[in-house]
Amino acid sequence: MRLFSTLFILCVVPGCHMTTSTCDELLSSEDAQFCKGQLKVIYPHLVVDKCMIVPQMFREKISKDWGPPQIQLPGADEEKKYTLLMVDPDAPSRQKPSRAYWRHWLLVDAKGEALQRGDAGAVELSAYARPTPPRGTGLHRYQFLVFEQPEGQSLSLSPQENSSRGNWDPQAFVETFGLTGPVASLQFLTQNYKD
Repeated sequence: MRLFSTLFILCVVPGCHMTTSTCDELLSSEDAQFCKGQLKVIYPHLVVDKCMIVPQMFREKISKDWGPPQIQLPGADEEKKYTLLMVDPDAPSRQKPSRAYWRHWLLVDAKGEALQRGDAGAVELSAYARPTPPRGTGLHRYQFLVFEQPEGQSLSLSPQENSSRGNWDPQAFVETFGLTGPVASLQFLTQNYKD
């Protein structure tokens, strides 16, 4: 689980509109190492291309209005296929993550050439679930990880995994299907918009 575990020093992002924050100088070296590979997560009025905290003015939109983001990976290999995981390691809270990892989105067979353009063109194994941290649980990390798939590999979730999104073991999924990486990773932090 070391791959998915990180500590974060929080930074405040005032007025981030259409671009990400520049608070990476406040991140610990471990935090900075988590975000790699030029991955972009693009919502209608918010582009996340570095580790950041979602500004207050976008928290309700990201939790209630916006659907799945556009995913762009300029460095994707045109000839390869990729898997995208979106997880919350802080469910239901960072202090007591008893439901971690919560699987928010799982895409497989994303074509490299499509990812370069920002069109995942993938098979959805878990439909997108908006980030909706419970009230009073503070900031949650929403992590996006892209893995390279082995050629000819068919990926699926077990019946047990399909029955619940919580307590998912992404590392076991990665190992079961021989995924390589992550080749790119990114995260944003947000909390309940009413807090």
